[in-house]
This record gives sequence, structure tokens and C-alpha cells, in this order.
Amino acid sequence: MPKVFVTLVNYNNNQNTYSCLQSMEEINTEGFELNVVIVDNASKDKFTEDKKYQKFNLKIIRSEENLGFAGGQNLGIKYALDNSADYVVVLNNDVILDKNLIVELLKTFQTEQNCGIVSPKIYFAKGYEFHKNRYKENDLGKIIWYAGGNIDWENMLASHRGVDEVDKGQYEELEQTSFASGCCEMIKREVFGKVGFFDERYFLYYEDNDLSQRTKKLGFKIFYQPKAILWHFNAGSTGGSGSALHDYYITRNRLLFGFNYSPLRVKLALVRESFKIILSGRPWQKKGALDFYLRRFGKGSY
Repeated sequence: MPKVFVTLVNYNNNQNTYSCLQSMEEINTEGFELNVVIVDNASKDKFTEDKKYQKFNLKIIRSEENLGFAGGQNLGIKYALDNSADYVVVLNNDVILDKNLIVELLKTFQTEQNCGIVSPKIYFAKGYEFHKNRYKENDLGKIIWYAGGNIDWENMLASHRGVDEVDKGQYEELEQTSFASGCCEMIKREVFGKVGFFDERYFLYYEDNDLSQRTKKLGFKIFYQPKAILWHFNAGSTGGSGSALHDYYITRNRLLFGFNYSPLRVKLALVRESFKIILSGRPWQKKGALDFYLRRFGKGSY
């Protein structure tokens, strides 16, 4: 029976983490052993164990330093591997799980050769859509946040397929995708052994895309599995698009990712774009671009 470890990072958001754990109460564990690891990432209020979740073999790891999503997840992943994990589900804490999520993710590895990573279909949680007034009441809970990933290499933009669309069955095919979402991705043990862990220079944002590209380069496939489902309280812990945190890390890390993977002409375009940002961007965009050139990675200046 395979051992599956779910790894969560908690940072000053105990309520979201407890809600996520509560959604696991109904999880279908047929055919695998479920274990849960929570990395408490230097939260002001320490995350404490609730005895009702002991059935998940719950392990809480406290970090006295904020390691970001990348470093916090790496801490949890290494614990999982040290305890004989066959698969690790990297998961945001601001999500609600469908009861068959893990069963459906596991099936992908059983049916698809060379599968290294698989992500589910992810919906916006009700009330957390980007455009709240666009939808009918009965559409809520079926608004897509992620149905596979796309990368526009010419403009160095990574995007979610289907985002903001009402799910009408248009993305119901199991298929390979450009990148898995760090919101939820099941990763085979072998990937960590050959590819390594999240690159902690990213700290937050683009670390999932970076891992996806390294994974594909070594011959593994990445899949989108529409039968696996969860709901995301979008930007529940980061303030969302346009926030200072978002401006800083997206700006800096897009440059880091682009210079690691894009063609030379795109790198030149990124240089031009970054200098425009430094001259006329929002304050934290400017700092993000400057820190890329100053090689201030990890937590950086934020």
C-alpha cells in the first residue's frame, strides 16, 4: 500500500489550515496510507495539534524562520521522504478538498507511463473569484482557477488554462500540461531523487513552474487530472494580485525564471522591460526588479 504524505505550509493563518484539515475528514483513503505534515513557518501564533486529526498521522514541524513557500515545503517534503513517502501532495493551506482528490491523483500514476507530477482541476472557492459580479449564483463553486498550465515563452508569461471560465465540461480530458500548480500537485518520490526540491531562491511564486521545467527536462511527464478536484480561497494568505507582496515576488521571480529558461531574444526583451519597471513601475515592482540584478533572492527585501 503506497504511503502518501500531504505537506502544508502554515504562515499566520491557522484558521485556513484547520479548515483544510477539516475537509480531509471525509477524504477517501482507499488503497493508500494518508499522512499529513504541517510546517509552521515562524507564525506569530504557533500552530498546535488538534487531537481529532491524529488519524492522519499528523506531524507539525515548527520553523523559527520564515522560509517562504519553497523552503517550508522543502522542509515538509524531506520529512516525508525520510519517513518512506511514495508520493507527496504539495498543498496550499487555503483549500478545501474533494473527498476523492487523492484517489484520482494516484490513478494517474497507475495509468500514465513516466508520470512525475499531476495537478487536479482547481476551482475558486465561492466568493473568491476574480470577477465576483460576472457569474450566476448557481455557477459559484464551478468557476475554474486552474485546468492545466500554459506558458507564453515569447512574452515570458505563465497562465492558468480556463481561469475565470464556468466549468461546462470543456476541460475534462486527462492530458499533459506545461506546469503543475503548487496549489496542489502530487509528486512521485523518484522525482525528488532525480530532480531535487523547490529552488528556495524563489521563496514564493514561480517555484512550482521552475520545478515543473526541471522535471520535464529529465524525462518525466506532467499531467492535469480533471477528475481530481479542490476549491481554492484564492490569495488567502498573500493579499492577492496588486498587493506589495505580489508585486515584489512576481516581478523578481519572473525575471529569475525567464533568465533560467527562455531564449536569448526573450532575455533581451526582459532586460528592456525590467529597466522600464525600475524607472516607472509600482514601488515594490521596482524593488523586485532591482533585487533580481542585485541577486537578492530568497526572502529578499520584502
